[in-house]
Amino acid sequence: MTVEKKFLFESLQDSETIGNFLKSLIDGFESGKIDLSTNGDQIQLTPHGLLNFAVKAKTKGENNKIAIKIEWKDAETNEKASTKTLNINS
Repeated sequence: MTVEKKFLFESLQDSETIGNFLKSLIDGFESGKIDLSTNGDQIQLTPHGLLNFAVKAKTKGENNKIAIKIEWKDAETNEKASTKTLNINS
């Protein structure tokens, strides 16, 4: 039986702090190891191979939202990388 482990962190932060979190995630993807922890809760992820990457953005009145989702399987797959492109400008 597969054991499911979940981790959740949610808080109000300024953009510089969020940028630092994202830079740490980049480092983790590059090294193949991401450790997340808060208040005694912890999870370790080992991203490798092809990863499914999705970005959703929405604006409605004064409310804005961006969601980034990255998924992968621990087992190797024979899937090929997508030829779709994403442009992010700042």
